[in-house]
Amino acid sequence: MKILEIKKRRQIRRKYTIRKKIFGTQERLRLSIFKSLKHIYAQLIDDANQKTLVAASTMDKDVIAAFKPEMKKTDKSKLVGSILAKRAVEKNIKLVAFDRNGFLYHGRVKALADGARESGLEF
Repeated sequence: MKILEIKKRRQIRRKYTIRKKIFGTQERLRLSIFKSLKHIYAQLIDDANQKTLVAASTMDKDVIAAFKPEMKKTDKSKLVGSILAKRAVEKNIKLVAFDRNGFLYHGRVKALADGARESGLEF
């Protein structure tokens, strides 16, 4: 089996293990993230009603406007987390459950979480 297939299977196993425990309700929404090689996406999901209430990514116009040419991917992730948190606070959302979606908690995932915490989200 190829190394990439093994890594993908491990990520999927982690994803399902995490997803069994975390469920977004109206009181505590689920902060789900996804990262690709170039971009990172984050959204607050109410699983009971199956709706996304707030979303942000590195492809949003607000986020792109705040980018600087010397920013690294971790800096951009932190910016996405802070913008997501600001949008959530505007809608009176403060408590969330963090769903790292099978990704390891370091690097860009950790930067996004730190940016969201600094801007007002609690998890």
